[in-house]
Amino acid sequence: MKIRSTLAVGIAAAAALALTACTGGTAPGPADSGPVDTSAKLSGKVSFQTWSLKNEKFTPYFEKLIDQFEKDHPGVTIDWIDQPGDGYQDKILSQANSNTLPDVLNLPPDIAYPLVAAGKLLDLNAADPDLKKVYNPGAWDAYSNFTGVKGTYGLPWYLGSDESWWNLQQLAPYGVTKDSLPDTTDGWLDLAKKVATESKGKVQLVSSMPGLDTFVSAGIPIMDKDGAFVFNTPEAEQIVQKYADAYKAGAMPPEALTGSYAGNAEMYLQGKVAYTSGGSGFAGDLRTKAPSLLEHTVATARPGIPPLFVQGVNVAADSKNKAAALAFAEYVTNEQNQVDFVKIAVGFAPGTAQGTDQVVAEVGKDLDPAQADAMKIMFDALDKAQATPYQWTGAMTDYLNQQMALAIRGDVTPKAALDKIVAYANQNRIDK
Repeated sequence: MKIRSTLAVGIAAAAALALTACTGGTAPGPADSGPVDTSAKLSGKVSFQTWSLKNEKFTPYFEKLIDQFEKDHPGVTIDWIDQPGDGYQDKILSQANSNTLPDVLNLPPDIAYPLVAAGKLLDLNAADPDLKKVYNPGAWDAYSNFTGVKGTYGLPWYLGSDESWWNLQQLAPYGVTKDSLPDTTDGWLDLAKKVATESKGKVQLVSSMPGLDTFVSAGIPIMDKDGAFVFNTPEAEQIVQKYADAYKAGAMPPEALTGSYAGNAEMYLQGKVAYTSGGSGFAGDLRTKAPSLLEHTVATARPGIPPLFVQGVNVAADSKNKAAALAFAEYVTNEQNQVDFVKIAVGFAPGTAQGTDQVVAEVGKDLDPAQADAMKIMFDALDKAQATPYQWTGAMTDYLNQQMALAIRGDVTPKAALDKIVAYANQNRIDK
């Protein structure tokens, strides 16, 4: 099971345009919202839509979940719908255009955005201001930072992140130990250059170009208060220059700058590089694909601010049964139900502020020790993790990669590359 990735370039923009078209040319703002009382006796039907989760692995969990909620609220019936993985956003758009959105549904922030802009999702902060303290802060923010829109439009459900994986066997000859591993982006790039220089390019620690998450991790502001991209800063230039210096020193395989790139995790599994980033499940990949590497590999938190991958549960603004819908959304995402879910979806974390220790304690004993350790490291880092802005698209990533390759090879300056990337991103914002 994977965190759902950001969909192909232009889909969110196309969705926003289509929703605009269906309202006669101007998309409405978020629907009027306010407190929703879930304390009274609930009744009626609630439709609940998940994304590719009706299968032998997860169906028993959801059947039990729904059965218990219906027992707790005898007047409520939950109609569970599941959509396939492919074409999910197209399906959501079709439902929104035809005013047939389910009462409760599963949307990551990027897919939620066009619905938020069109007034199709309920402001959950207005519905119940006490909810915020229940959930992971970074994940709550991911549903609260929609440009020009106040409110929060999703309850964090299950979360993921990456961590660092190091081959200490390759690094030991250069004085690197587990205790001396860097915990900042600068420190990692400095170490990469040092090891590459001393090994004459034999040991490489950089196997991917800087991405937007690199600048997020370094604490560089990505957007201003108006939603414009602003990460073409001297601090970002410094990071790109350090990549270029590391590349020149032999710290980075040339194929990482080309279309033949297989991915940093794959290069690590092949023993070509001594560092990669990846989720806690990477320990399982090592056990299966490169068991000889596992005993020499250690995991640490990602340098700087770790990335955050978010899935959430949302409520339709036009639901005819808001009280029961919100009550069920809160029930799906309460601490115990999230803990039970990620005990099945091993490697993910609950979207609540609490519960990660319980998951590690209950699941860790049944896992490979390396994966259990990696999961705890990832979970411990989630409190400070940040999601990539929903406005960032696949096309922007493609353009960034083109410019970063030029800058790292020395064909253009870091400043020129960053200025072009930021200009392109601002010209193609999906919220404009």
